[in-house]
Amino acid sequence: MNFSILDTEIQCFIDSNIGTDISKLALQKNPFPHFTWTEILNQISAKAKAKDKLPTWFSTYGIIYPSKISVEQTSSEKTALNKSNLISGESLIDLTGGFGVDDYYFSKQINNVVHCEINEELSQIVKHNFKQLKADNIECFSGDSFDILQKLNRRFDWIYIDPSRRNDAKGKVFMLKDCLPNVPELMDVYFSYSDKILIKTAPILDISAGLSELKNVKNIHIVAVENEVKELLWEIHKSYTETVSIKTINLSKQTEVFDFVLDENANPTFDLPKKYLYESNSAVMKSGGFNNVSHQFNIDKLHQHSHLYTSEEFIDFPGRVFAIEKKLLYNKNNMKEFLENKKFNITTRNFPETVEAIRKKWKIKDGGNEYCFFTTDMNNDKIVLICTKINQ
Repeated sequence: MNFSILDTEIQCFIDSNIGTDISKLALQKNPFPHFTWTEILNQISAKAKAKDKLPTWFSTYGIIYPSKISVEQTSSEKTALNKSNLISGESLIDLTGGFGVDDYYFSKQINNVVHCEINEELSQIVKHNFKQLKADNIECFSGDSFDILQKLNRRFDWIYIDPSRRNDAKGKVFMLKDCLPNVPELMDVYFSYSDKILIKTAPILDISAGLSELKNVKNIHIVAVENEVKELLWEIHKSYTETVSIKTINLSKQTEVFDFVLDENANPTFDLPKKYLYESNSAVMKSGGFNNVSHQFNIDKLHQHSHLYTSEEFIDFPGRVFAIEKKLLYNKNNMKEFLENKKFNITTRNFPETVEAIRKKWKIKDGGNEYCFFTTDMNNDKIVLICTKINQ
């Protein structure tokens, strides 16, 4: 890495062009002929990406950025802060350090953090940035993390791993055995260095598939930001063989949490639509704990496979809540009278037609303040619920 990019003039130029169209800027003459134009453009592009995702880095003087893709792939500060609240102790080693966002937040909870990064240039960038961020309790090592573990030859309170989902032979992968490092294969080795391991995996990984590959799982954390699932975190404790807890969180204006024990006997209740309709957030949907929602909140499911809930009394809920204004059987007469040629937000749950097909068939425009849920009730009738949203 050419650290002369920290030259005051270049840094001022970078800051003054945040938000500028990079493709247009690339056509201009390089005002710093002694420095590579593409590297300057990359700093502008990557720093612009960091503005909302990594505000601490964005606002700190003298930060160097890797490629824009590296910034896109790194944890956001929101998810990194949440992750840091899951761990405690004296020491942690991150075997897949990357841009170091997670380690920066781990260092606020853990006295000694080790950052491992196989890419030597990225390791140098991160080491420099930690100095700028005054994160003085993080050691940076470049090289294969397995070799680093063996050379350090000491125990840690935690091992953190975010396996690469890029495989040279298979391209983009999701099963843990296909990622690098191969965590399932190396688990016993890792346990010789720590009793507790935290693994970050792709949101798309199926929970049952992950459990089939991993042993000693104590907690699975499903993390969403603004109702979009960003990561699954597998908390593994050596020798743990009891029940697995699912812990969901949606980091939004109002943080929403919902926890349950996997495979517990949760008996849902069913009923026809009442006064309120509930739609779980994406983290809860990912968890698959549909019966647990009914059981814990004492609200009724509309149908075993609809994953919508209803109650007569309003409750605080991890998701969207609606007041049901009208309940209709899905038929031609009702559609023509109440929905055709009007404007609604449409959602389908356990319904044979897609949103696009419904809009086209009944000439329904998108938008407005009313919401239509096309679904199936406990009697297997196809119904439409016209609602107004009563929470954000």
